[in-house]
Amino acid sequence: MSGHSKWATIKHKKAALDSKRGKVFTRLIKEIMIAARSGGDPDGNARLRTAITAAKAVSMPADNIKRAVMRGTGELEGGQIDEITFEGYGPGGAAILVNVATDNRNRTVSEIRHMFSKNGGNLGEVGSVAWMFERKSQIVIEEDKATEEQLMEIALEASADDIRNEGNWIVLSDPAQHEAVLEAITKAGIPNLEASIAMVPKNLVKLEGKNAAAMLRMSDAMEEHEDVQSVYSNFDIDESELASMQA
Repeated sequence: MSGHSKWATIKHKKAALDSKRGKVFTRLIKEIMIAARSGGDPDGNARLRTAITAAKAVSMPADNIKRAVMRGTGELEGGQIDEITFEGYGPGGAAILVNVATDNRNRTVSEIRHMFSKNGGNLGEVGSVAWMFERKSQIVIEEDKATEEQLMEIALEASADDIRNEGNWIVLSDPAQHEAVLEAITKAGIPNLEASIAMVPKNLVKLEGKNAAAMLRMSDAMEEHEDVQSVYSNFDIDESELASMQA
């Protein structure tokens, strides 16, 4: 869930545990399969290159990557996956985008709809909230892994758009610059927690009390769903309130 930065930090730690359980592998395999539909050669397919880079970053075996590409191109069976984006509002009016990849469209639509209604949200029409987000390259780096000066120099040379300190460093770029910026950061010996093409909110909606708690419950439920690839929201929760809820 891309929302409040501190919550995002928690999610990155959780992602490390998910990786051990294979959940991250499953999501990346689906992304590779979907990307490979546009062509199995990563040199001519930027989305596939990005997906393979992400898979290698979590040490996915080369054979797994190869099979996923072949399923996506139709060379192997098992590549029949639908990609769906859900848009809606969560508790307190926070906008939510949910990307899923499923082999059972009807089941997944029903389950995602139920998650919205159960947690005080509303599923919207296509385009209802997407305008509140910008498609960006987003590279997340732990704060102690680099200095602002280091990242500023790299960002300027690689044509990144912005650097933010939100508990972690976040380097934002135009999607077309994703690979160049990531390569420059990697060459500098700086590890990253996440490197992806993300939907970054233009503005944030502050949540408190019951709405904040319900939003976090909804995000947990969505993140845990086997077909959910990514969840983006524009919610903001004060650090003190987030800490008290964790306690």
